[in-house]
Amino acid sequence: MNLAVGDMVEDFELLDETGTPRRLGEFLAKGPVVLFFYPAAMTSGCTAESCHFRDLAADFAAVGATRIGISRDGVDRQARFAQANQLGFPLLSDPDGAVARRLGARRTVGVGPFLTRRMTFVIGEDHRLLEAIHSETHMEAHADRALEVLRSRPRP
Repeated sequence: MNLAVGDMVEDFELLDETGTPRRLGEFLAKGPVVLFFYPAAMTSGCTAESCHFRDLAADFAAVGATRIGISRDGVDRQARFAQANQLGFPLLSDPDGAVARRLGARRTVGVGPFLTRRMTFVIGEDHRLLEAIHSETHMEAHADRALEVLRSRPRP
């Protein structure tokens, strides 16, 4: 399933890097969410992308948005990735790719980490999709475009 701008994003629950169950709805209650899928923690491209999200923390705070990374990696690997890079935002573990599949960030062909597409979803407080960002090779494009979308929308 591929979501289109304006579609409702269903709530889901996954474990974060500390093993705590987290719901999308809990984050949306505080403001918009930027949910970015990456293929595999501790790889060069995913590290570059995640660190760019980290480095823009003040910019995302200024628009009231929560950044959340998500991959098929297990909780322990997500914890090591978060700590090694001092990310400062939740990393969710989607080991069977169920959430990626529901949002259209899962490939039908590939193995291991290559089943997850590098995609970012900007989600409004009302659970509506504001933007879906696709780029497998431009690691900074995801955070940069998410900020453009959030800065251009009317603030509630």
